[in-house]
Formats: sequence, C-alpha cells, structure tokens
Amino acid sequence: MHAVLLGNDRKLHWSEVPDPVLKEDDVLLEVHAAALNRADLLQRAGQYPPPPGWPDWFGLEAAGTVCALGEKAKKEGRWHVGDEACALLGGGGYAEYAAVPSGMLMPVPKGLSMTEAAALPEVFGAAYLFLFMEAGLKAGDTVLMQAGASGLASVVIPMARAFGARVLTTVLTDEIASSIAHLKADRVIVTAREDLEEVMKQEKEAGRGVDIAIDCLGGETVGKCLPQMNRGGRWIMIATLAGDPTTVDLKKMYVNGTRLIGTTLRSRTPEAKAKLLADMVKLIWPKVESGEIRPTIDRVYPITQAEEAQQRMAEGKNVGKIVLTVK
Repeated sequence: MHAVLLGNDRKLHWSEVPDPVLKEDDVLLEVHAAALNRADLLQRAGQYPPPPGWPDWFGLEAAGTVCALGEKAKKEGRWHVGDEACALLGGGGYAEYAAVPSGMLMPVPKGLSMTEAAALPEVFGAAYLFLFMEAGLKAGDTVLMQAGASGLASVVIPMARAFGARVLTTVLTDEIASSIAHLKADRVIVTAREDLEEVMKQEKEAGRGVDIAIDCLGGETVGKCLPQMNRGGRWIMIATLAGDPTTVDLKKMYVNGTRLIGTTLRSRTPEAKAKLLADMVKLIWPKVESGEIRPTIDRVYPITQAEEAQQRMAEGKNVGKIVLTVK
C-alpha cells in the first residue's frame, strides 16, 4: 500500500510501505479521508513521536470503510465488513489502509460525509477530554478558547455553546474574527488591539468571569491571566505555541482555588481512549447529527498534496480543519 512519508529532502511523499498486519482485536480500515492536526507538525519536527506499535507516518484521525477484522474483533461483533467508521489513531492515517484497535473506531454520524467524519475523532475527542473530563463543563460556565481560528476551536466553541456555556475566544486580527463569525462565540477578543488580561478582568467585574480556559499558546499570558479567573477556575494547558515559561503568582492561585492542568489526548492509554470515545458517541454524536455541532472544514487536498496541506497549517492560514482525501 501507499502512505505519506517524510523524505530525505524533508518533503512529504506518497510512498510504498508494507501492508498493515492485523492483531486479533484490530479492524482494517480502508481510508477515504484523513485530517491534519498540529501534532503532525510536531511529529515532523521530531518532537512528538507516535506511541509504540503505531506506524511512523502521520495521521491521528481518519474515516473510511471496514474491510477486514482480526479474530477477536470479529467475535465481538461490533464491526462488520462494509461498515463506515471514523478512527482515532496513534499514527498512520495518511495512508490507504490503517489497522485500528476496535475500541478506537466510531460510527460515522448520520448525514456526514467521509471528509467531515475524518475531521471528528482527534479534535472532537480532545474537545470532549478538555471540556468535560478535565474541566467538568456545566451549563452557565464561561469558557475561554485561545486561538479561535484553530481546528480545535472550531469544535470547542460550538460544543461548549451546545451544552449551555458562554464562550470567549481570541484571534490576532479583525479579519480572522470575521472568518470565525459562523462559530457564534459570545465574544471575540482581537489581541492586536485588546489585552486579554484586561478583558478577563472586565468580564469578571461584570459577573461573567472565566471558569474554564483551554490554551494552546501558553507563554507569559498564562501567569498574567490566571488571577482574573473565577474562583475555582480551570486553566487547561494543551500546548505552548507562544512559549514554555510563565510566571505564576502562587498565592493568588491557591487563594482563588485556581487549577492549572496540563493534559494531552495522545498520551492516554488505549483503554482510556476507548472509554472516552464510547462516552463521546453517546453524549456528542446526537448533537452532531442534529447539526448543533459540525466540524469546520478549511480546505480539502488530495493525499498526494500532503506537503502543501501541512504547509498551510504551518503558516497558520487555516480556519478550521484541513482534510486529505485518499479514496
């Protein structure tokens, strides 16, 4: 079969690789589409290797058709040849086929195309983890989502709003703010002309303080903004694109009962991921099928143009998810 590999020229190439070997609890997925994630760029830079046992090539989420099953997966009877499914992967989605543990598969929600379904598993799983499992989202909470034009934000914002939260988000420019208007965030903070710390202070004084922050940027902003959260606020750190160090006033943090939580989805055990996905299908899929929550697709490329697709993400040009079509 073929998969996307990083060549000696440091470019991505559609290359021949060995066919997947099924374990007894695996399902073989014929990949129709695979979505990009920023973790792919980190992996490309040698900073985020796939977990043991997963292929070296990229791809944390894909959608396609079940075409074979291992003996244990066959006996379980959850999946059958011909079923349409989307999959959360430790790696290997940029390929013609992927061997997936049966618990990492989810049904394609009714009414969604394979392209849309490919954009669900990683980002929806991450959003569910951050909002519900780590932050304990409840109706009436105020959520701050950093980097409002990201693929994650395109899910977190409507997901939080669908469950009764008020949502603030940050973007760099007014132009980007206009591009995410369809997400219907309650307030879009344009950081080129607004100071996030001051905005959070204003919101808190108005009785609308932030209860949950989901942050992929990090940097000095974290330490400045933590004291402006509501009592018992949860600041969820998932990446540090704006820098690793920050200065935290620990006294203000413990007096206010603020929690600073670092987490990732990829590092969780297969068993933990399977449980998360099963819970997410029960809670989130009905809202996906009703249209309350849908992935925002920025651009679709054929798999042979994976280099161009990753370059678009690296340059920060995407608003929502970038998807590669394989079949």
